[in-house]
Amino acid sequence: MTNLGFRQAMAAAGIEVRWTDVGDRYVLEEMRRGGYVLGGEQSGHVINLRHGPSGDGLAAALHLLEAIAARGETLAEAGAVMRRLPQRLVNVPVERKGDLPGATALWDAVRDAEAALGEDGRVVVRASGTEPLVRVMIEAPTADECDRWCATIAEVAARELGGRLASSADAPA
Repeated sequence: MTNLGFRQAMAAAGIEVRWTDVGDRYVLEEMRRGGYVLGGEQSGHVINLRHGPSGDGLAAALHLLEAIAARGETLAEAGAVMRRLPQRLVNVPVERKGDLPGATALWDAVRDAEAALGEDGRVVVRASGTEPLVRVMIEAPTADECDRWCATIAEVAARELGGRLASSADAPA
């Protein structure tokens, strides 16, 4: 679920990026399969196989500080190589998350969003592995597009999978 801006920045720098299912175990499997040294995910798990097979946030932070100091940059300057695209994630409580693969109207809505966004956006819809939820994540050039497509797809997911979306009355005060 790494921000699409990361993929765009890496492509501009000629760096290959591989995508896996969500979870550091899948990142590690792909790293080993492809012979890669560095991997991670948006949650902050960063794996550097030169130092071990698990993520270490403190080690990642120290390596980052070492690299920017060697270049004479500030953290803000180093981060400016990537333009973070607007991203929205909605967790849709559902009764039948196992029906997700056959939810035809939902996948039609996903294809509509993908066609509208093209290479400038991304749609990820997946069942939670631990909760009765379907996660809908949208990235788009504008926040308005993110909000619109996320709401559309979340509504279809709720309708098709026996769920409901939180209303403003359900939101914490």
